Amino acid sequence: MKRVREQREDLVSRVPGLQVACATLLVVIATAYWRVQVVQGDYYRELAENNRLRRVPIQAPRGLIYDRHGRHLVDNVPSYNLLLDRSVSADLPRALRFAAATLNRDGGDFEAALTKNAGSSRFKPVLLAENLSLAEVAKLGVAKLEFPEFQTQIEHLRLYRQGEITAHVLGYLGEATETDLRRPGFSYRPGDLVGRKGIERVFDRRLRGQDGERELVVDSFGRTRDEHGREAAKPGLRLDLTLDLELQQEAARYLEDRVGSAVALDPRTGEVLVLVSAPSYNPNLFTRRLDNEQWQALLEAPHHPLQNRAIQNAHAPGSVFKVLMGVAGLSEGTVDSGDSVFCAGQTTIYNRRTRCWLRSGHGWVNLRTAIKRSCDIYFYQLGQRLGINRIAHYARMFGLGSPTGFDIPGEKAGLIPDTKWSITHRKSPWYPGETVSVAVGQGPILVTPMQTARMVAAIANGGRLVTPYVAAGSPARVVDIDVDPNVLAEVQDAMWAVVNEERGTGGAARMANVEVAGKTGTAQVIEQKTWIRSKDLPFEQRDNAWFVSFAPMVDPELVIVVFVEHGGHGSDAAAPLVKRVYESYFNEPDAG
Repeated sequence: MKRVREQREDLVSRVPGLQVACATLLVVIATAYWRVQVVQGDYYRELAENNRLRRVPIQAPRGLIYDRHGRHLVDNVPSYNLLLDRSVSADLPRALRFAAATLNRDGGDFEAALTKNAGSSRFKPVLLAENLSLAEVAKLGVAKLEFPEFQTQIEHLRLYRQGEITAHVLGYLGEATETDLRRPGFSYRPGDLVGRKGIERVFDRRLRGQDGERELVVDSFGRTRDEHGREAAKPGLRLDLTLDLELQQEAARYLEDRVGSAVALDPRTGEVLVLVSAPSYNPNLFTRRLDNEQWQALLEAPHHPLQNRAIQNAHAPGSVFKVLMGVAGLSEGTVDSGDSVFCAGQTTIYNRRTRCWLRSGHGWVNLRTAIKRSCDIYFYQLGQRLGINRIAHYARMFGLGSPTGFDIPGEKAGLIPDTKWSITHRKSPWYPGETVSVAVGQGPILVTPMQTARMVAAIANGGRLVTPYVAAGSPARVVDIDVDPNVLAEVQDAMWAVVNEERGTGGAARMANVEVAGKTGTAQVIEQKTWIRSKDLPFEQRDNAWFVSFAPMVDPELVIVVFVEHGGHGSDAAAPLVKRVYESYFNEPDAG
C-alpha cells in the first residue's frame, strides 16, 4: 500500500508539468492558427483565390476630340506593353536576361521595375516595357511555352494629330499622382493616365470612360484554363470643340518662328475658334512616361513652351488700350468727336517731356484721327482729364484686370491699377504722371490676349461682355455693359478707319471684300526718351507688337487678337496674321 501511495503521489506531482506542457502546446497551436488566419490571412486568401480566379482589367478607350467641323483632333491608337507575372516564374533572373536580349534593352531597367514593385502582390503583373513593335510581340509569343511569365497587353494611347498646333488647347495626359488617387469622386488606380493640362484635364471625367474586367480561371501554376466572366469597358464620351482647325493651322504657321499668341472668338457667343501659343510643345511626348531628363529639357527650353501665352502671360497693352480710352472719354463727356488736340511730336506734362511715336507729330487730331493714327499726345491729355480711377472703372467694366472665365484653367488676372491699388500694394500714393503712361497702355497695366479679345468683342457687339469657351455646348454667358451704343459706334468707326483709310496704322489687315476694323499696338519693353527704332534695339529690348480687330464691320462674326513678343510694330508683326486668318475664315468652303 505504501508503494502504491508513493507511485500515485509521484504521478500526481507530474500532472502540473503535463498541464503546463499541454497548455504551452495549445498556445503555440493557437498562435500559429492566429498568425495564419489573421496576420497572414490576406496573403493566403489571395494565394488561394489566385489559384482559382484572376481579374484582369480591360482599359476603356478615352473619348475622341473633334473641332467645330467634325475633324479629328485626338485619336486613340493601340500600343503593346510587356508585363511580367512573378507568380509563375521559375527563374526570374533568366527571364529578365531573355527579355533584355529579345528587346535589345538594358536589363537594369527591368530590375528597377521589379524593385519598384517589390512590396506589391506577386500576383500583380509588373510593367517591364512599353511601345513594343509587332516583331517584338511575335518573338515573345514564340517563347511563351518556355517563358510563361511574360504577357503582352494592348492599351490605347493618345494620338494628338496636330501635335504642337493644338497643344495648349488639348493639353496632355500624365500618370496619376498620390493626390489624384485620393481625389473624391474619381476612381483612379496607380499607373492610370489622367488629364494634366488643357481640355484633357477639364473634361477628364467625361473622356476617360469606365474600365471593364475579365475574370479568368487559372490553375495553381497561374495558367489560364477558362474565362469565368467579362464586364465590357465603357468608352469615354466624344467631345466637340469650337476650335476651327484650318484657322488654328494658319495662325500656328505664322507664329512658328515667333514668340507670341493669337486668339480668335465669335463676339456674339464667346466661342473660341483659334488659340495659339508659340513656341509650343509636342503633347505626343507625354503619351509615354517622360523621364526626368526629358521633363527638365522642356522646363528649361527657351521661351517656356509649356506656358499658354494666350491666357497666362499678361503684358502692357500699348496703343490697343486707346480704344478703351475713347469709350471712357466719350462716355464721361470728357471729349466729344469734334474736340481736337495739336500734336507736335512731343509735349511737356507735369514738368516732364513726353513724346509721340511720330517724331514730326500728327498736327491737329480729334478722337477718330487719334485712334486711326495712334497719336500718343491726344491720349496723354485725355488721360489727364479722366484720371486713373475713371480709367480703371471702364477697364474693369470691359473685363480687364480679372480672369475671363475661359474653360481652360490657369488664367492670369492681369492688372488694372488705381489709387487704392497703389496704396494697398505699393504702400505709396498714385502719381498723376503715371496716369499719362496708363492712358497709352504703358506703366503698371497688364492684360492677357484673351482678356483683350473679350474687350474688343464687347466693343464690336454693342456692349455685351461674353465669356469665352472652347468646349462646344457650353452655356453662353453674357453680361450687358452699361454703355451708350452711340459711343461704341464712334469707336467702331475709328477702328474701321485704322484699317481702311489712308495713313491708318492698320492698313496691312485691309481686305478687298470684307471690312475689317482694328487697332495696332506697340508696347515698349524699356522706357525710351528718344526715337530709336525698335528694330535697331537688341531683341530682348524691342517693343511688343499687338493687333486687335473684328470683322465684318456690320454684324461682326469674328474678333482676332494677335500678340508678338519683341515683334516691333503691330502693323508689321501682327496685322498680317490677322488678314490671313480673316481670309481663311471668310473664304472657307462649307464643311457640312
